[in-house]
Amino acid sequence: MNHDFDVISAARNWRTDAVDTATPDQIISSVYSSDVLTLEQLKARLSKPTFKSLQATLERGATLDPSIADTVALAMKTWAMEKGATHYTHWFHPLTGATAEKHDSFVSPNGDGSAIATFSGKELIQAEPDASSFPSGGLRATFEARGYTAWDASSPAFIMRHANGATLCIPTAFASWTGEALDTKTPLLRSVEALNKAVTPALKLFGASEGTRVSSTLGAEQEYFLIAEEYYYRRPDLVMTGRTLFGAQPPRGQELEDHYFGAIPDRVLSYMTDAEQQLYALGIPVKTRHNEVAPGQFEIAPIFEDSNIAADHQQLTMQVLRNTARKYGLVALLHEKPFAGVNGSGKHCNWSMSTNAGENLLEPGDTPHENLQFLFFTSAVIKAVDEHQDLLRISVASASNDHRLGANEAPPAIISIFLGSELSDIFDRLESGQGGRGAEAGLLGLGTSVLPPLPRHAGDRNRTSPFAFTGNKFEFRAAGSSQSISFPITVLNTIVADAVSALAAELKAKLDGGADLNSAVADIVKATYSAHKRIVFNGDGYSDEWHQEAEHGRKLLNLRTTLDAVHHLTDAKNGALFEKFKVLSDRELAARQEIMYDIYFKTVNIEGETTEYMARTMILPAAVKYLSELHAAGGSKAVRGVAAEVEAAADELFDAVQTLSAQNTATGGDEVHEKAHHMRDQVLPAMSAVRKAADKLEKVVAEQHWPLPTYRQMLFVK
Repeated sequence: MNHDFDVISAARNWRTDAVDTATPDQIISSVYSSDVLTLEQLKARLSKPTFKSLQATLERGATLDPSIADTVALAMKTWAMEKGATHYTHWFHPLTGATAEKHDSFVSPNGDGSAIATFSGKELIQAEPDASSFPSGGLRATFEARGYTAWDASSPAFIMRHANGATLCIPTAFASWTGEALDTKTPLLRSVEALNKAVTPALKLFGASEGTRVSSTLGAEQEYFLIAEEYYYRRPDLVMTGRTLFGAQPPRGQELEDHYFGAIPDRVLSYMTDAEQQLYALGIPVKTRHNEVAPGQFEIAPIFEDSNIAADHQQLTMQVLRNTARKYGLVALLHEKPFAGVNGSGKHCNWSMSTNAGENLLEPGDTPHENLQFLFFTSAVIKAVDEHQDLLRISVASASNDHRLGANEAPPAIISIFLGSELSDIFDRLESGQGGRGAEAGLLGLGTSVLPPLPRHAGDRNRTSPFAFTGNKFEFRAAGSSQSISFPITVLNTIVADAVSALAAELKAKLDGGADLNSAVADIVKATYSAHKRIVFNGDGYSDEWHQEAEHGRKLLNLRTTLDAVHHLTDAKNGALFEKFKVLSDRELAARQEIMYDIYFKTVNIEGETTEYMARTMILPAAVKYLSELHAAGGSKAVRGVAAEVEAAADELFDAVQTLSAQNTATGGDEVHEKAHHMRDQVLPAMSAVRKAADKLEKVVAEQHWPLPTYRQMLFVK
């Protein structure tokens, strides 16, 4: 059977009517947010007093008035049914890193055999799902099943469509019966409020008159791979783990550097267009799409929005990408490292702070050296990242991201900040007392009058930096492509709130003591930068020299693996930080650490058992069958030579599988921490040995006998 031909034929026959034929103008005007219950929709359906009460919650953080719940619920139900919804669900983010939903019908039977559609304020505000099967990290016993979902009024309700209807999705938080957070959203919302309470008073010291609230903003770039659906289902490793546990490198990978920003294949472009229109309908402001570095790899990126909304939208983006791919005979892979030897996938988080008047607090303006407010808040970020390197590293830690971080394709596990030449020069001048502005941007001449001169940034980009200033925001580049962004942003919000609070207290003390604003801010910026400039690095983060300098010269942390990092989550300073800002209690923090250990253990355990299963039932039998065929073919030199190669690799694989089997059977201890370390220290090396031998076999076993789709097929057949 020619599988390559079958896949190519399927690609040519995908449904041409799958893509909406609306013009771009029509998409913008009639599709965007069409499946979102926007403020405008609510305003048109609610009385003025009710809408003002709800608006106070949405825009000023006021406590939700329960008395308006029935009115809002009626408007929400009516809108949803007009959109074709027959069911509703409280849509929440448990500590699995995914989303969860339980659908209930609007239908309520009458006693006379008829039925009506009902949805009450009580059903809107709170639901009670079975919490027993969600991870809690010891916050409650398994038999204690009660949990609550609570309406998050700050995130708009939306419609999710399927082939036979639609469902009203109500974004919610998820808590235990004792009130502890069992989700990623609750701490994120708490951190947003902590940032607001820290930054708003600081702004007043600068005489800010506009903007009564501050929130963090975020735009999360999503990288992913696409492969043909047939190949996916013929790879148990992809189905079970999301990554290939076997696969020899093809003659051509990404060496020619011809995929990045290249022409997008027609089927893929149609898929992207379909997905984007669904995302537009959900109010997700996706803007950019392009080929990424690796063959078969792509990226989609939105415009920034409030971080709690962005977190919801990121989860929806992943869901839409996965679901839509199947319509085109494709599968979207969001694992951080689905293919060894080629670039993995990240999720760059572009973070900043903004007032509700629209002012970006990390916008330097035309004269950043004179922008006191910008320098003050940038100093706070530098201080925050230096003091909490461990938390930033922990926030992106996972078994899958370990394959990517520090692999010359993503930032190293060492956290540092890239400021660029202009901003670094400004801070250096302030520290030395020179002041003023050194590096100038100017214009970039292109050597021909046909092309216009381009404005040149004063600093280049640095793709090796895990935390880079990129003009008016910081780009946290270390997040993994499959993970929820809620915890990384919770950490960022909280550590910056802590730094701003400390610097604002210093500034207030200086101003109360009679200092003028200019000199007071200059002194604080100078002292802060001097104390924390070790975290600033503008060079090559991949180089061995940087690793030596960072660890030994600058004493920065190098938490190479997830288990190295997670160990520090419950350090005293971290517990005190989260408790200070009421983001996570000690119990909630310890629960998250326990869950991270547990997920790491289970992830690698599944990979180890899948590796053993595939080697025993697919790869070794293929090698044995080919050997039998060779032995039956006679004793020519070529046959003997090939048989010897196959036999040597098969024997190596057999021995490696025996070792892996023993490690899979062992546990390393009774505690999840011990099991996790056993996975890292024993199972992963044993898996690597199995793969090494199997990949040797792939290069010498006849193609018709090889049981798995190869990298050549999966990466290049579209």
